[in-house]
Amino acid sequence: MKDFFNRSEKRKDIIFSTLIFVLGVILGTISKILDSTPSNLLPSFLEVLDLRNFFSRIGIWLFFGVLLSVYSKSPVRSAVNVFLFFAGMVASYYAYTIMIAGFFPKSYMMIWMMLTILSPIFAFICWYAKREGIFGNIISSIIIMFISRQAFAFGYWYFDIRYVLEFIIWIAVILILYRSPKQTIWMITIGMLLYFLTAQINLLWGML
Repeated sequence: MKDFFNRSEKRKDIIFSTLIFVLGVILGTISKILDSTPSNLLPSFLEVLDLRNFFSRIGIWLFFGVLLSVYSKSPVRSAVNVFLFFAGMVASYYAYTIMIAGFFPKSYMMIWMMLTILSPIFAFICWYAKREGIFGNIISSIIIMFISRQAFAFGYWYFDIRYVLEFIIWIAVILILYRSPKQTIWMITIGMLLYFLTAQINLLWGML
């Protein structure tokens, strides 16, 4: 009976991971279609939301990575799921770019391939962001810092929301990482402090 349940559980994991890969393929394809379609040819609501630029920035992909990481059953499953998602997304995006759009953006493709290769490591660590303790607080604060870099613009004389959709993602990530009022306040405070300290530093060729 135990072997039966173990096999059933493994089958569910394989199906779930396969669906995550397919989701990555679908979102990567949609992202490239939006990116390669002139905005005036898109439905008006997509033009207003500016989804072309939204999906071309890294914030939405960080969100999916965090979402898959913290809700996976274990750090190892988190690493597998996030890697499959990014592998599907990057493969479909650049397959469409090369075979249909007809150009080869080597530098950006190499960056995203590198991120995909490193994604299991990041996912393994991010799995602990929702766990109790100092380590979980530190990881969650660093996640808030990276999401804040996408959502806000900060300089010597100004602080503003950069993109409304990424501000919504910022709120969504806080809700995802929520544990208790005290720990959530700690997470936001440290995360925003790290954001202010690093706001003027370009990370990953400006992508982060």
